[in-house]
Amino acid sequence: MLFNYKALNQAGVEEVGTIDAINMDVAINSLQRRNFVIETIIPENSGSFMNQISLMFERVSLKDLVMLSSQVSILFNSHVSVLRIFRLLADGAENPTLGRTLNEVADDIQGGESLSGALGKHPTVFSEFYVNMVKAGEESGKLSETFEYLASYMERSYALTSKTKNALVYPAFVIFTFIGVMVLMLIVVIPKLSAVLIEGGQAIPIYTQVVIGLSNFMINYGLFALIFLIIAGVIFWKVGLPGGSKSWSSIKLKLPLFGRLFKKTYLSRIADNLDTMLASGVPMLRSIEIAGKVVGDDTYAAIMFDAGEKVKAGSSLSDAFSDRPEIPPIMVQMVKVGEETGELSTILKTLAVFYKREADSMVDTMVGLIEPIMIVLLAVGVGFLLASVLIPIYNITASI
Repeated sequence: MLFNYKALNQAGVEEVGTIDAINMDVAINSLQRRNFVIETIIPENSGSFMNQISLMFERVSLKDLVMLSSQVSILFNSHVSVLRIFRLLADGAENPTLGRTLNEVADDIQGGESLSGALGKHPTVFSEFYVNMVKAGEESGKLSETFEYLASYMERSYALTSKTKNALVYPAFVIFTFIGVMVLMLIVVIPKLSAVLIEGGQAIPIYTQVVIGLSNFMINYGLFALIFLIIAGVIFWKVGLPGGSKSWSSIKLKLPLFGRLFKKTYLSRIADNLDTMLASGVPMLRSIEIAGKVVGDDTYAAIMFDAGEKVKAGSSLSDAFSDRPEIPPIMVQMVKVGEETGELSTILKTLAVFYKREADSMVDTMVGLIEPIMIVLLAVGVGFLLASVLIPIYNITASI
């Protein structure tokens, strides 16, 4: 979004110009970082509405961060300065939001801010995990290695997320097709066939009455039902279930088959986060705290918070995990072995790989099962609708 401004520069000379920023606060901050004294700043009218619409859909994806981390690591190994790295990447960024963010990070670095501090000002782009990893790299003098760890970690996360999403594309398509076919038959086909049955004057079977009743409901109240479902979906998305996200966490972890997949995914994420942070020099307590915040589930976040409190009180990590049924005994035992041998990071890496493979295997199995099940359900549903109407019609013609 473009803003027209009038400001005094460091020499006291008035300057008039435009600045591109995501909102007015960002524009003001950018001008103030240049030591401008702002007199007026207003949005540019030309195309401002379209700019606002486009900004609503702009975001920095996990894929963008994977590429960014890899590029930063490569440039660090080439002995390019931090400021120059972020200027280069900002100029070459395909994502406008990421480009603006990197420019602001470079401005902060040029103003004397640390890299982790500059990144921390953009929590919607760089997570607390990311910022703390960079901070540990700064303190240990291993920023290049830290960005290598980040690129590797985020690539693994991206691969698992992408595989899960791609695996659900076909089942989602089949489900929507199934719903569309059923609704179309209930609204268009069934009313015409049911008229024939009613005119026949014979007794209508109960299952046919159910189908006719459902068809009448869809015709008379289908639009209201759709509006209700949309409103309920929006409320659920914004507010959540009664009891908050903890209720949803408890429900999804108890789902048949899917619950096991969620558990393995979260266990892999915890082990991977802890391994990456400990290997980068982040202290144990801080690693546990951050792992809980970025795990993505309230149940496991509470487990990590409780584990952090116990470790702070002098307990070992394995003992802190031992009384939680959500943590498998094999994971507790392996963590204990890692603590006793001083190879906790290596053990955590092994656990992360193990649970990731388990999650991948479950995704493959579920995809293999879901596809034929969806096709069978589609065939059975359509067949039931047709049979519930065609059988009585057949009986009528047979009795003539």
